[in-house]
Amino acid sequence: MKATTDINPQLVKQLREKTNAGMMDCKRALAEAEGDLAKAETILRTKGIASASKKASRATKEGIVASYIHLQGKVGVLVEVNCETDFVAKNENFRGFVKDITLHIAAAHPLYVSREDVPGKLIEAEREIYKAQVKGKPANVTEKIVDGKLDKFYSTVCLLEQGFIKNPDVTIKDLLKGKIAELGENIVIRRFTRYLVGEPLPAEA
Repeated sequence: MKATTDINPQLVKQLREKTNAGMMDCKRALAEAEGDLAKAETILRTKGIASASKKASRATKEGIVASYIHLQGKVGVLVEVNCETDFVAKNENFRGFVKDITLHIAAAHPLYVSREDVPGKLIEAEREIYKAQVKGKPANVTEKIVDGKLDKFYSTVCLLEQGFIKNPDVTIKDLLKGKIAELGENIVIRRFTRYLVGEPLPAEA
């Protein structure tokens, strides 16, 4: 492994620009990667993702409210995404992530941020429907099938569990964890509203 003092400052600068990691973290990653920029980036992202869960309890009192209008004014989205500092809230990388979230919400039409936000009555109603669909099967088999169908339901209506429209193999939750690792702060998608011209209002639905 190279000593951090032997690392080319230009490589450190490039790695910082790509990952937004701290200078010493970049130096250590480059030293571990023997000066290989791509390997150092992988090292930083791997370590960052592993530590992202540790940041989840940290307060997020900064952030932005962003909007997006789609289809010549037929669909509109408002979303609030929080972070820890005003510095990150003004970061172009963070704002690009928020923009991607507004685009995704416009296209994928989630109803809730996470499964914890889904009303209990709705979950029970879905569960009863799924039980009726597999009526007659053994209890243990029924439960597994019903739980699988509920997971599919969550992946349809919950933002964090949907596949990202630009890369369906990656969920929004995974995208969020990656951004937490990249920016080094806890980030929370707090709430959103999606409007579609002509859709029924809640009282009319």
